[in-house]
Amino acid sequence: MRVAVLSDIHGVLPALEAVLAEPDVAAADLIVLTGDVAAGPQPVETLDLLISLGRRALWVNGNADRELVEVAAGKRCEYAISQWAGERLRADQVELLAALPARQVLDLGMLGTTLFVHATPRADDEMILVDSTLARWAEVLGDVTADSVVLGNTHMPFVRLVDRRLVVNPGSVGMPYGTAGAHWALLDSASGAVTLRRTPFDTRAAADRLVAESGFEEIEQWVAEYVTTTYSDSEALTVFARSEGR
Repeated sequence: MRVAVLSDIHGVLPALEAVLAEPDVAAADLIVLTGDVAAGPQPVETLDLLISLGRRALWVNGNADRELVEVAAGKRCEYAISQWAGERLRADQVELLAALPARQVLDLGMLGTTLFVHATPRADDEMILVDSTLARWAEVLGDVTADSVVLGNTHMPFVRLVDRRLVVNPGSVGMPYGTAGAHWALLDSASGAVTLRRTPFDTRAAADRLVAESGFEEIEQWVAEYVTTTYSDSEALTVFARSEGR
């Protein structure tokens, strides 16, 4: 089995379309979506495209997905883009997001039992980073028995070992930190190979399209921050490390 892992799409439809057009994604047996798919400038269209994948898609709930459901129920969100997106979802889309599981587990051959979550196995918004200490990793993974763990949330791709356990973050399709392009990962159960992939796309054309099609009041500022520019991994790690008390 070959599994494409897409995380943190954040409603950036042009980036998602670029990844889905990749031959290795089109040919994958399964596409795992590890959360935060729609909280962004084109939430309705992004969800419709993902739903069209049918049974090839395996979904995991993310904190931004949860926030969209809360907004649809009348709760306010601190993020303007999520507030706007949640107010635009159709009832069937809200129902889909509300029913998403917190985790999925697959037997992936040479990769062993593989756990897919959004942030960590115990919370959908907890920060864990490539340079987190082994003690911190042991705390976060707790009694997880899976051979491999795949997670997202921080928008930065990495592969590392944690006390013999393989941990993979595919990075973000729609809001990457580190390097530009839509980031994803390919898992091969036969060989045990994990490949971090990056799909380049025309960010200027994507930004123009989002400005023309989105309707979000602050779309020009949003695309300037997240589409046509990219935060460095060092900037993101510095900010996120504070969540660990560093």
